[in-house]
Parts: sequence; structure tokens; C-alpha cells
Amino acid sequence: MTLAPSSLVGSARRRRSGGGQSRAGMAFVAGYVLLLIAFGVLPTGYAIYFAVTDSGGSFTGFSNFVSTAQDFRFVDAVGHVAIYLVFWLLSLVVFVVALALLLHRLSSGRASKALRFLYYIPGALAGAASVLVWLFMLDPTVSPVSSLLGALGFHTFGQVIAPGNLPLLFAMVAFWTGAGGWIVVMYGALNNIPTDVMEAARIDGASAWQTAWHVQIPMLRKWIVYMTILAFAGGAQLFVEPQLLSLASVGVAGTDYSLNQLTYDFAFQMNNVNGAAAVSVELLVVSVAAAGIFVARSGFFDAD
Repeated sequence: MTLAPSSLVGSARRRRSGGGQSRAGMAFVAGYVLLLIAFGVLPTGYAIYFAVTDSGGSFTGFSNFVSTAQDFRFVDAVGHVAIYLVFWLLSLVVFVVALALLLHRLSSGRASKALRFLYYIPGALAGAASVLVWLFMLDPTVSPVSSLLGALGFHTFGQVIAPGNLPLLFAMVAFWTGAGGWIVVMYGALNNIPTDVMEAARIDGASAWQTAWHVQIPMLRKWIVYMTILAFAGGAQLFVEPQLLSLASVGVAGTDYSLNQLTYDFAFQMNNVNGAAAVSVELLVVSVAAAGIFVARSGFFDAD
């Protein structure tokens, strides 16, 4: 059996087209790969090198990890970050999904556009600027919500930023800054749910709550996992909030409240770059391990 000339020409064209698309895809990805190697892989390798050597470059194994873990501030810093992550991740998952669902319910009116804009405004501020705004809001002497703070029993700035309140305060700042972008992302994911699925739920008599719980939230599962992974990695690197609060409150939060602050202290106050690198590598390992657990337990890469 022989192919007609037209079939041979069509097959050749398809091969050329496929090859061109493949080359275009590789060129598109190449820029990202180069940046990833330059600003991700190489610095990570450099940090690992410092973590397993001393100031003279001699191999020391895990001694830097052991010495930093034995520092009297290390366990406290781990506990602070862990408590903060609990508040941060729970508030992010619960309120972002809830607000995205509410926004989706209002999608037919002008209120939806206004809310999307308002949610996104705080994300336009840099982390340091957001903290400064919150420092102003939390000082009862100048805050526009001083009456609310007084009703809650806070009459001085020192009472508001008491050490026991800091994880919740930092979670509030992080949520205010980062949740808006995720709400918009979740809203877009909700818009991608097939209309026939939503119509079937309505025909079956499902209420808004039942539709959200049994249809929309399960179909957002991978987006929620993705958000949780990135939020965990970012939250574990808590630094700007306690650092600025420490400066504004004359050391109430401390310069070693978080692990990143401790890393900064090792590197620039104690001139122990190797110890700082060891803590950084530990943070990387924990973040990668947590991401692996989230992905494995959620079936993130499973085909729907």
C-alpha cells in the first residue's frame, strides 16, 4: 500500500510543525531554566558548601548543624515559626476559599469587581510597607480603630504587641498582604468549573452550601494544595515582620524571634556565615519535605 503524494506532504508538514513547536517550547523554557540555575541551584549549592565546611573551607560534616541547633535561641525560634505557620495557613485556607466562594456568588454584580479590586490592593504594598501600616493601626494612641482596641483591652502599644500576641499579629499582616492575590486566583479557578457540573448540582436540588462543599471545594483541591505549599515556604522564612517590629518596639519582639532573624544574626552579628548557611539549608529541607508530603498526600499530579 502506497501513500498518495498529498498524504506524504501533509505528514511532512505536520512533522515540521511539531518540530517547530518543540523548539519554540524549549526556547520559551530556556530563559527560566537559566535564571533558576543562576539564582536558585547555584546559590543553594553554595549554601550547602558553607553549611558543611568551616571558615577555612575544611569539611566539618554536620557540626554546623549541631552547633546552631544547640544555640539557646534555636528551639524558641522554631516554636515561634511553627505557631505562626499554624495561624497563617489555617486563616489562608479557610478565609481565602470562603471569600473566593462568596465573590463567585456575587459574580453577576458590580460588587464582585469592587471586592476583587479591594482584595488585591494590599498585595501591591511591599512587605515592609505593610508592616509599617499595621504598626500604625495597632498603636492605640494614633490608630483609627483605637476604640476597638480599647474594647478588646488594649490601651498601649506594648499590650498589643505582647509576645503571646505576636504569632496572631504576624498572621494577620501576612493575610492582609498576601490573601488578595490568592482570592483572585481561586475566583478564576471557580470560573473554570464546567457549567454543566454546576447546573447538575442545581437540578439535584443542592443548596449553595452543599454545592460549595461537595462540588466547588473538591474541584479547587489542587489549587488549595498549591497555595498551601507556597504559603508554607514563604511563612517559614518569616523575617520582615518581626525585624521591623523589633526596631519599632525597642526589642519587644527580639532580633532572634524567627529562624531567618537568627540566620541574619549568625551571619552579620556573630560573623558565623557557616552557621547561618546551616540554618538556611535546614529551612530548605523542611520546606521541600513539607511540599513533598502535601503533593504525595493530595494526589497533586494525578490526572482528573
